[in-house]
Amino acid sequence: MRYLTFALAKGRLAKQSLEMFEKIGITCEEMKDKDSRKLIFTNEELGIRFFLAKASDVPTYVEYGAADLGIVGKDTILEEGRKLYEVMNLGIGNCRMCVCGPPSAGELLKHHERIRVATKYPAIAKDYFYNKKHQTVEIIKLNGSIELAPIVGLSEVIVDIVETGATLKENGLAVLEEICPLSARMVVNQVSMKRENDRITKLIHDLRTLLQEENR
Repeated sequence: MRYLTFALAKGRLAKQSLEMFEKIGITCEEMKDKDSRKLIFTNEELGIRFFLAKASDVPTYVEYGAADLGIVGKDTILEEGRKLYEVMNLGIGNCRMCVCGPPSAGELLKHHERIRVATKYPAIAKDYFYNKKHQTVEIIKLNGSIELAPIVGLSEVIVDIVETGATLKENGLAVLEEICPLSARMVVNQVSMKRENDRITKLIHDLRTLLQEENR
């Protein structure tokens, strides 16, 4: 039996994913060792391997078959635009992708004025403004705290992930438009889906059953 390999987005998402897997009998004791320097964690008995990757790399590992399955946020899937199957919404890490800015910028959005948009997600921002709103904008890619951009005059608005909105409020910004809801998704390599169909289908079925029971 070949290994079924999972790429998990590092951090809270990986922790929550592993907790879900444990509930359906997929465990990996090696991953619980906080001091481990290992990069790949294996459960020989189940024929399963896990590795942790930067969220933005997970879709790449899955598209190229280095991982059969991946768990990553919908924001990363949209931004990376990789060829893979999105098979399941895990319902964890719920938040929203939004256009935010000072309330006064709402008028600029309404009148489709040419504005500057700062974001960590240029592909998502471009798709939203060009294909859905048909508004011409200049997109500025940033890597750090995006909220700073409209405050210092780099951009009129930002496109960013909003969980509670507390940081926005604190800085005099607000959600002006919602682009889409986000949460953690399971993605599958297209070849693996055919080659390991039985194992992957069973895994999806077990997770779905677990989620249904928990949501009752």
